[in-house]
Amino acid sequence: MPVSDPISVQKLIQNVEQADSSERLMMAIQALVSVRSEAGIPMLIRALGFNNPGAAAVAVQGLVQMGAVAVQPLLELLDDYNYGARAWAIRALVAIADPRALDVLLTAAAADFAPSVRRAATKGLGMLQWHLLSDDDAIVAQGRVLETLFVIAEEPDWSLRYAATVGLEALGRAANPDLLTQILTRLQQMAETESDLAVQARIRRAITVLTNPTIAQEPRSISLSQSLTR
Repeated sequence: MPVSDPISVQKLIQNVEQADSSERLMMAIQALVSVRSEAGIPMLIRALGFNNPGAAAVAVQGLVQMGAVAVQPLLELLDDYNYGARAWAIRALVAIADPRALDVLLTAAAADFAPSVRRAATKGLGMLQWHLLSDDDAIVAQGRVLETLFVIAEEPDWSLRYAATVGLEALGRAANPDLLTQILTRLQQMAETESDLAVQARIRRAITVLTNPTIAQEPRSISLSQSLTR
């Protein structure tokens, strides 16, 4: 059960700060995550930069569980100088799928140093929760995403083209008819020129899904495991 006592939460935060081994750090972060307190969010974000992948993964999981309330702190505390911390933060933002992270995800998808982060951000762009925006804002935001995904769909790296296809399919499921038409046209063009068999199969699947609404579709939001491993 969540801890409502601020003193108790503060003690859990101190335990993370004072942990003197990897094992104790993991235990302290897990304990802080378990209470789901907004007061613990800044410490969980700090933990992303501890150079401890296991602890960072647990902290990301906690931030994702917190959902929307973690988005603004993640954006405000995004560390431009600590690449590892930034990469974990982006993965958390992808999994939460809040459109407030749009600018950060667009930049990560287009230019991040790590291909894994680019792939996660690229897929996540299509899976944002567009219903959280007004209709007009959603149209503008989706147009920006479409432009970025079209560019990434031409990358030399097959895995980025694959990710762009996943993002385009997800965007197409949420897009207005005009945008959907643009997406299908581009996917058809990609299907004709794509040389990688895996990417080509994924393109054809996306076309089938977008032209046949009765086909079972993937969830629009990206899971934490997907954001961390794909």
